[in-house]
This record gives sequence, C-alpha cells and structure tokens, in this order.
Amino acid sequence: MKKNNLMLGILYAILGSVFLIIAISHNDNKLSGVLWGLTGAMAGMGFAMIYKYIYWTRPKNKERYAEMLENERIDMHDELKEKLRDKSGRYAYVIALVVIALSMMVFSILSSLEIIKEGKLIVLYLGGLLVFLYVVGIIIYKRLLDKY
Repeated sequence: MKKNNLMLGILYAILGSVFLIIAISHNDNKLSGVLWGLTGAMAGMGFAMIYKYIYWTRPKNKERYAEMLENERIDMHDELKEKLRDKSGRYAYVIALVVIALSMMVFSILSSLEIIKEGKLIVLYLGGLLVFLYVVGIIIYKRLLDKY
C-alpha cells in the first residue's frame, strides 16, 4: 500500500482533531452541528485509512493485498464492466436531470401555495443546476467524441 494513503489518513485525522477543537470551543454557535459532523467525517475517515494502511502492510497480508490489487486491475480493464459503468453513469445522469426537473415543479407548487417561503430561490437554484448538468454533459460528450 502506498505511503501516500497513510499520509492522507494522518492529514484527515489532524483535520478532524482541528474541527473537534473548534467544535468544542464554539459549542453554542449555530454552525456547531456542522463542525461536529466535519469532526466525525474527517477523523473517522482518517483513522480508517490509517488502519487500512497498517492492516495491509503487515507481512502476513502482503500476498492477499497483491491478489486484491490484481483483481481490481482486472476488473477496471474488463470491457463489459467498463461498458456497464458507462451505462450506469448515463442512467444516473438522466435520472438526476428528471429528479431536478420534478423537484423544480414541486417547489414551485409549494411556493405558489405559500407552504414554503423561499421556493423561488430554490427553483432558481435547481434550474441553474439543471442547465449546468445538461451543458456539462454535452461538453464532456463532445470532448470524448473528439478524443476517440
């Protein structure tokens, strides 16, 4: 396993500790929930990465780790799996576009019925996101088409 993974894990653990100190010192702040969430996310991910590095670099696990890397390499270059990953990404993209469009309608209706107050802002944001995703999808498609 690369030392880079260990360094990244240590960095995440340090960032988690920093967020912990900030969260403890600003516990009465409106953002304290976000700070506690960042503490758990960073520290948890950091300690998990450190554990994985220590586990896979043990001499008794080196053979299993090499086998796992070989299987991952084979899976990443399998043509059928590549096509399935591409197709699943396309489906996820189309589903996201539909969900955003439906969400815009729902928030527009809720805003018209005055159930929510800032519905127009949400609809504008979702509309911008919809346009952004569509344009980025076209740009990526054209670049890939030019590349291949």
